[in-house]
Amino acid sequence: MSALIESRAATKMLSDPEPFTLVEGVNLAVEAGQMVAIVGPSGCGKSSLLYLLGLLDRPSSGEVLIDGRPTGGLSDAARTRLRLERIGYVFQFHFLLPELTARANVALPMRRLGHKSAAEIDGTVQTLLEKLGVAAQGDRRPDRLSGGQRQRVAIARALANDPAILLGDEPTGNLDSVNTRLVIEEFQRLAHVEGRAVICVTHDEGFAEAADRRIRMLDGRVVDEN
Repeated sequence: MSALIESRAATKMLSDPEPFTLVEGVNLAVEAGQMVAIVGPSGCGKSSLLYLLGLLDRPSSGEVLIDGRPTGGLSDAARTRLRLERIGYVFQFHFLLPELTARANVALPMRRLGHKSAAEIDGTVQTLLEKLGVAAQGDRRPDRLSGGQRQRVAIARALANDPAILLGDEPTGNLDSVNTRLVIEEFQRLAHVEGRAVICVTHDEGFAEAADRRIRMLDGRVVDEN
């Protein structure tokens, strides 16, 4: 099976104020149905690698491929479009818009992509909220939701455009043990049942143990995989 998302010798360097390497020569390929955890100490390059994989940043050298196609030569507009269509993101902080209801937050990526009618968007939002167990909170704003509910709404938003790839940057970092387990189980379901490629940066040992693969980074490099 070919990889949905892949990095080939991906390197990211900074030059200001002094030269510094964030990510160095990382090769990583993730197929549909796999859940991958990227682990390592703070500052080892985990999040920087995730931003490269998610097309939120460009590598200084090397390449990131989505569906087997190189992305280095794409314009910013084309990269944005590809992100909307193929990649979902879940962060440690939910980043829900505070003035919008949960329902409206989940609808935003679909409205931006513009592929669905208003009725189709409403139906997809309802389905996602039900799947994540927060349909009853759909008309509440984020400040009226618990931490676990906010993160589940954020996951629903990440899935709004039915991405093949789901990326998480410490998605359980602000959750208690009960909600952490719920999020881990949801990510496993998204990979193993729905066939998505799931890649998460995490310090959570339980999350890492639940993954199919564990990638360990140190000083910008991949040093181990198990």
